[in-house]
Amino acid sequence: MKLVALISGGIDSPVAAHLMLRKGYEVAALHMDNRPFTDDAQLEKVRMLVKRLEEIHGREIPLYLAPHGIPTQEAIARNCSRRYQCVMCRRMMFRVGEVFARKIGYDALLTGESLGQVASQTLKNIYAESQAIEMPMIRPLIGFDKEEIVQIAKDIGTYEISIIPSLCCTITPKKPSINARLKDILREEEKIRIEEIVDTVMGKVVRVEV
Repeated sequence: MKLVALISGGIDSPVAAHLMLRKGYEVAALHMDNRPFTDDAQLEKVRMLVKRLEEIHGREIPLYLAPHGIPTQEAIARNCSRRYQCVMCRRMMFRVGEVFARKIGYDALLTGESLGQVASQTLKNIYAESQAIEMPMIRPLIGFDKEEIVQIAKDIGTYEISIIPSLCCTITPKKPSINARLKDILREEEKIRIEEIVDTVMGKVVRVEV
């Protein structure tokens, strides 16, 4: 099975990728570039994390970059209820990931989600986010607690990279929804041009060196 890993500069997603690489799966990395709502340090951390995974597993892991801050996050913030920003952000990430994975002949998406750690990862929100795509979603960390994930990250040498200071997402709402209902999300999505945004993003996906 070939997996497209949605890689951020955080602790969780590199650990998820590591666990699946260890099982022998082929993995490509896709980073959703959230600039200007974050900084250049995030991309540099992602490069370093993918490089470290390549060193651990002795194989090439292609890294691709897709714009996400503009047009996606901007369109959601300007047109939709702010409380649904995080859930709608994830749904758009998954849509782009699915289209990208199919384009390069991969079978599933891979994420670092674990249940209940942040607002976008409550049970109801994960359900609402998952309904955006048809492709299988692999979540190897779903039942892990944070301490377990951190320990694995320390063991494989990604933790020190992930905690390098960088600007957190500045477009996150003060009170994000933790119990999003799918029907409400679908109503909000009628306010943006989803297919047009996905097409725009896909037209700007590039492979970057690690």
